[in-house]
Amino acid sequence: MQTNLSNEFKDTARGQEADDILRSCVHCGFCTATCPTYQLLGDELDSPRGRIYLIKEMLEGNEVTASTQLHLDRCLTCRACETTCPSGVRYSRLIDIGREVVEEKVARSTSDKAKRYFLRKLIEDPKLFKLAINTGRFFRPFLPQALRQKIPAKQRPLFRTKSSHARRMLVLSGCGQSVVTPNTNTATSNVLNKLGIQLIEPQTALCCGSVSHHMSVPDAAHQHMRRLIDQWWPYIEPSDDTEGVEAIIITASGCGATVKEYGEMLKHDTAYAEKAKRISQLAKDLCEIIAEEPLEQFSTNTKPLKVAFHSPCTLQHAQQLNSIVERILEKVGFQLTTIIDSHLCCGSAGTYSIMQPDLSQQLLNNKIGHLENEKPDVIATANIGCQLHIATKAETPVMHWIELLNEPLK
Repeated sequence: MQTNLSNEFKDTARGQEADDILRSCVHCGFCTATCPTYQLLGDELDSPRGRIYLIKEMLEGNEVTASTQLHLDRCLTCRACETTCPSGVRYSRLIDIGREVVEEKVARSTSDKAKRYFLRKLIEDPKLFKLAINTGRFFRPFLPQALRQKIPAKQRPLFRTKSSHARRMLVLSGCGQSVVTPNTNTATSNVLNKLGIQLIEPQTALCCGSVSHHMSVPDAAHQHMRRLIDQWWPYIEPSDDTEGVEAIIITASGCGATVKEYGEMLKHDTAYAEKAKRISQLAKDLCEIIAEEPLEQFSTNTKPLKVAFHSPCTLQHAQQLNSIVERILEKVGFQLTTIIDSHLCCGSAGTYSIMQPDLSQQLLNNKIGHLENEKPDVIATANIGCQLHIATKAETPVMHWIELLNEPLK
């Protein structure tokens, strides 16, 4: 694609990065076939190719309008287009740049700004988020059905086994996950303990920066990243007494997709660039660790449980870890159902289900139909956002897949 960036952008690092990405696009249109919003709306401007043209026009000095903002806001950043693209276009980075430019040039309404600010502050602060969730649970019987179903039920706590092992790995607690689905990391610790791996979980839960990053507030996102790096670094640097941890496990694929890109996101930060690069090198999705371990002890001799696995976009598209969880579950004896359009997003996408509720609900309805088509015993996934979103409408129990290895349903 030919470009002619305006003087405002052509000599900037951001402009040159965007220019390289734009030039790699051959506008073939393969991306439209796998774009969830294009499938729903049928509007070229709500497809990756259309949004690429909008960003190109912005960077070439054309007018940026509220309509431009709307089409970029509607993108789920599911990155299915990147999986499909034959030219390797880094669309997710381009949409990040485009959104940052739009935020600078198009003023949002007071109510929209307040909603976005409130969501960031609420989700990224575990103490505040816990207060909100507990308040919602208290008033749940009195709320309308539409709002009641969005409040997650409290999990029955799992027992956490503890022991010391030579192999040590660090785990991200997660801001929302530590409050709403703490069983994910408890189950992870128990499973790894059986495999001879000690899981270290810092006492204070911190946000990885994903929420601010995807809401185009890079300064806040980078601050969260630095705080998390500072928390993790003593466990990474070897000391006289201990070796540094073997890996950093991320049990929420949405967070994992971000942490694995710390090195890229903080590459211009002289104080944190090298540390961020090291963090990204150590970061592993849980399935990458489990897939390399002997799993015979987790095999079940009972009737195979039928599992519908929803592979989050951040797992299969952002991290390109497709089919790994499915192979793990099949290896230990679970029966996997076939999921139609398994490559499509469920509509969660971070704060998307709140900011774009109509599109999100359409995607969720489609996904629920496909997940429950073969009447599974349980729906499993690998990301807290997907887990909570699907659970609002599913008639089938929804959980993180690692819980199945920790305590298989009977």
